[in-house]
Amino acid sequence: MEIEKALSLSLGELEEPVVTRYRLGLIVADLYMKKSFHGESLNRIRKEHASSSEFNKSLLSLEDAGILKPHPDLKHAAFRLLGRKDEDPADVVCTVDPFCYVSHLSAMAHHGLTNRIPAKLFLSSPPAKEWNAEAEERMEKDLGTGIADYVEGGMPALLRVAMKKINGVEISRFASMHRGAFKNTRGRMLRVSTIGRTFLDMLRNPELCGGMRHVVEVYEEHAATYLRLISDEVDRHGKPIDKVRAGYLLSEKQGLKNDTVESWVAFAQRGGSRKLNASGEYAPVFSDKWCLSLNLD
Repeated sequence: MEIEKALSLSLGELEEPVVTRYRLGLIVADLYMKKSFHGESLNRIRKEHASSSEFNKSLLSLEDAGILKPHPDLKHAAFRLLGRKDEDPADVVCTVDPFCYVSHLSAMAHHGLTNRIPAKLFLSSPPAKEWNAEAEERMEKDLGTGIADYVEGGMPALLRVAMKKINGVEISRFASMHRGAFKNTRGRMLRVSTIGRTFLDMLRNPELCGGMRHVVEVYEEHAATYLRLISDEVDRHGKPIDKVRAGYLLSEKQGLKNDTVESWVAFAQRGGSRKLNASGEYAPVFSDKWCLSLNLD
């Protein structure tokens, strides 16, 4: 079998909506290493390992055949596949950035927590330094003992790609120091923050979730349904101020209580200047129980 045919068949087996340079590099490297595809030998493969010249030759062949086409929004970082349907922007970004997930207002919409239609696609992804460290670990896992030959041969590395718009949808990528809890979506590349994490993110970054007033509305409408998920997530990963704000919204404002929520009273600080809405002006209206300025009205 010719390597061009093996590449074409390999790409046809992919579930991803687009193919990144790194993903294509893994395929080329694997074919050169095994010198076979599904048990059938490949012709004219004499080199022990693929290098950048073999990669570029393979890519040019695939583009000339119309099998791959550079994605217009991602330049030459990712390619569209022949015959694939129009891809969902969320699936594309989760393919191109393997460490990101849909979050904030976009996650709220996904979970049916808001009736607002986000104008942007909100993502959470590690900061650059942490992202690069994770990319190194991922490459070591993907390539195993072959990583030295892969790197030495100048093959494509797993790199953080700038994404401003995908298919007309503006991308807002939030660099989060908090490792998010997310879930995979069956049959898709999509990753979305869990319901518990989504409620915690509303408290941390209300400006990315429609504003604090909208956050309060969502808590009032949906928190009773997901009380256990919210309390477990906030208790495990929330900071003291997150617990105080969540405690007020759940316990005092709505009367939703469990032992976990009530334990957060210990984080209330008397004499402090904590506010329900962090970006709002201080207001002389307080929750005595939670020592919180109720500065929304």
